[in-house]
Amino acid sequence: MISELSGPVLSAGELCKEYGTGPGLVRAVDRASLAVSPGESVAIVGPSGCGKSTLLYLLGGLERPTAGTVRLAGRQLERMAEGDLARLRRRALGFVFQAFHLVEELTAEENVELPLLLAGASPRRARQRAREYLRRVGLTDRAGHLPSALSGGESQRAAIARALVNEPALVLADEPTGNLDTASGAEVLRLFGELHAAGQTLVVVTHDERIAATSDRVIFMRDGRCVDETTLAGRVSPKRGAISGLEL
Repeated sequence: MISELSGPVLSAGELCKEYGTGPGLVRAVDRASLAVSPGESVAIVGPSGCGKSTLLYLLGGLERPTAGTVRLAGRQLERMAEGDLARLRRRALGFVFQAFHLVEELTAEENVELPLLLAGASPRRARQRAREYLRRVGLTDRAGHLPSALSGGESQRAAIARALVNEPALVLADEPTGNLDTASGAEVLRLFGELHAAGQTLVVVTHDERIAATSDRVIFMRDGRCVDETTLAGRVSPKRGAISGLEL
């Protein structure tokens, strides 16, 4: 994990993301600003289509902003070349997606090894670490199975192990319980609670009220804007144009 960071792990200022031109122009993210401190768990919520996932991809360097800035681990992402950005993502970020994105031809263990191998770890070291993280998410007995042989909950736990294996400064998750049944979602929720308790910095886009309720801070989005936020203790810090009564 990247250590001894001064200030926020992640910060964004006046982020905009536009698609199309002229009458067909869509502004998916509209002047969004936020900062995430080390060890903080932040949930981003709001109606479908409000720009939550696009914002997450901007924060993780998977999309380039039309305007604004993103700083991760002290580096300004929009100024980085693609190769440098990819190396920073491998070193500093873990991603968890709703659709899991496991490589179908690789076993659970091989999927978890992959970020380490891409970062230059030896095969022996990668295998040791992968087995340790599969143990942490309760998948030791499923390590040799292909994704097609895993349940949805097992696939998401494997994806979480893959996101953590490089001990990233920040984990970004996009609807991590969205494709899961109630029991599997509860198991993933427990894992995120354990990560938070252990000091892992988390930013989670979610419709799941259980995840939002266990976060330190909830940011509400509507129409591409961060319009409101509340802390776990219920203190609300309205931003310009805040809209009350937003639903997850």
